[in-house]
Amino acid sequence: MIQEKHPIIYFDGICNLCNHAVQFVIRHDPTAIFKFASLQSVKGQKLLATLPCKPGVANSFLLEENGKIYSKSTAALRVAKKLSGPVKWIYGFIIVPSFIRDGIYSFISQKRYQWFGKRESCMVPGPEINNRFLND
Repeated sequence: MIQEKHPIIYFDGICNLCNHAVQFVIRHDPTAIFKFASLQSVKGQKLLATLPCKPGVANSFLLEENGKIYSKSTAALRVAKKLSGPVKWIYGFIIVPSFIRDGIYSFISQKRYQWFGKRESCMVPGPEINNRFLND
């Protein structure tokens, strides 16, 4: 695994909830700390193939940071910690045992298409943020 300078958020590119989460991160990441790769992109598939993830873990949201991979609620909380504004305080939920956090995360993840819908294809970022997306 190649260690990137910026943390990389891997997300389900056809999931409406996931796409809204990415847009939220972009709005609250004024210094462009994070890069993004959809799980469906060539880059996402190549990198995911090298990750020692259990089946089902890599189905919606991963964070690669400092050579480590975080998944589910831990990934989301670590992202929130680095964002601007009050949202960073969500990281305080890290004290909740991961089996509880991940149980809630998994329930929402399993229902995300039903509740929020999905796209036919991954979003195409505009030119102002295109350099933050790792597609190939």
